[in-house]
Amino acid sequence: MIPMLEQAQEMQPQITAWRRDIHIHPELSFQEFRTARLVVDTLNAMGIEVTAGVGKTGVVARIGEGHPVIGIRADMDALPIQEANDVPYASQTPGVMHACGHDAHTAMLLAVARLLNEKKDRPAGEIRLLFQPSEEDEDTEHKSGAVRMIEDGAMEGVDAVIALHVASGIPTGQIRIASGYNSASVDSFAATIIGEGGHGAYPHQTIDPIHILAQVINAIHGIRARRINPVRSAVISIGSVHAGEANNVIPNEVKMTGTIRSYDDETRHQLWAELERAFSVSRALGGDYKLEISKGYPSQYNDPEVAALIRDISKEALGEEGLYPDEPGMGAEDFSYMTKLAPGAMFSLGAQYDNMRRPHHSPIFDLDENAFPIGAAILAETACRLLKLKA
Repeated sequence: MIPMLEQAQEMQPQITAWRRDIHIHPELSFQEFRTARLVVDTLNAMGIEVTAGVGKTGVVARIGEGHPVIGIRADMDALPIQEANDVPYASQTPGVMHACGHDAHTAMLLAVARLLNEKKDRPAGEIRLLFQPSEEDEDTEHKSGAVRMIEDGAMEGVDAVIALHVASGIPTGQIRIASGYNSASVDSFAATIIGEGGHGAYPHQTIDPIHILAQVINAIHGIRARRINPVRSAVISIGSVHAGEANNVIPNEVKMTGTIRSYDDETRHQLWAELERAFSVSRALGGDYKLEISKGYPSQYNDPEVAALIRDISKEALGEEGLYPDEPGMGAEDFSYMTKLAPGAMFSLGAQYDNMRRPHHSPIFDLDENAFPIGAAILAETACRLLKLKA
């Protein structure tokens, strides 16, 4: 067991209290005013230097000074979901819920702050705590909380950066850490297939956009199967299709949206080009199309050295059985913007609540609070060892 795990376990009632306070009062992206105040007040009470209003509603705290500088990031925002859990700490804000564990991330980073601030033999250098807003969404300029914090200088001089994400499907007492790509880039598309509508009884007098849609969908689904190198990860999923209102009217157009996921930039750009090619089938069938691709978060890359350090610390804390099988996913994380500026890694913290499936972003999402000291201790220990490695 690493020394800070025992200390973190003693703090569990406080970590749980912080998490439940935040969970009861969830706030959407770039609206984390109360959460930020709780963070500032808690850190001030510890005697830690704090800067508020970073990246709009984010908070940056510094422990120690000089170099190296090690960043630890936690996101604070909730989701527009009505909670269905019957628990004492259920959300009291209608239609808003911490359904992805950011309340726990924030509480654990507060625990890290106390652990490191009270550590007498902490290595020289600065620990920079990054309490980030808006991981789940972007502002009107299509910028997420990580981007806004970076623009406000939160990552200046950072030599390495780490983070965790709770995992409701991994048992407590286990963590998952990947080397290399850990999450995918995410782009979205919005398209319109344009035809010429008319009476449903006389399809030959129309250019039916729904008929064209069927061919376009086949072409889109063929991209991954026949156009992308099979050893590369890629996803294109159609999320919505809207056309027409009457059963006997062929509409003029069909609107659709979807998501595009990949790891490497070459595949990412190829997916964009192939999607354009798929929609061009519309013109071959006498119609037309409009396609808009919106670039989103880049893929998140775990630096192998940092990931190996987290893996070693986790084995010390939890034993060999504490390592959950490595399985990178196609979800997206704006922590990726930070790991493009400094070597870093994010690990998944097992926090399975019970035997019921409680997926992230669902109304019944919940976490085992016994996992929180584990996450706090691994983050704190990793930060200390990175100070020595980067010195």
